[in-house]
Amino acid sequence: MSAPAKPLAEVTQHAIRVLSREMGVADTLRFLNQFATGTGNYTEEREELFGKVSLDEILGSIRERSSATKPE
Repeated sequence: MSAPAKPLAEVTQHAIRVLSREMGVADTLRFLNQFATGTGNYTEEREELFGKVSLDEILGSIRERSSATKPE
């Protein structure tokens, strides 16, 4: 016989309590933040930023900045 499944919200709350007790609040938050999803539309934002720029132009810009920051 198996136990009935608990609601996901209850499982989540229990997991956070256990993590906080065992790892501390700060490390629990750091752990949970790796699973947080972002907001916005990455594809649209990328198109706005780089839509008219070629890959060669981007690479050239990176090379220029890299050589400008190197000590002589």
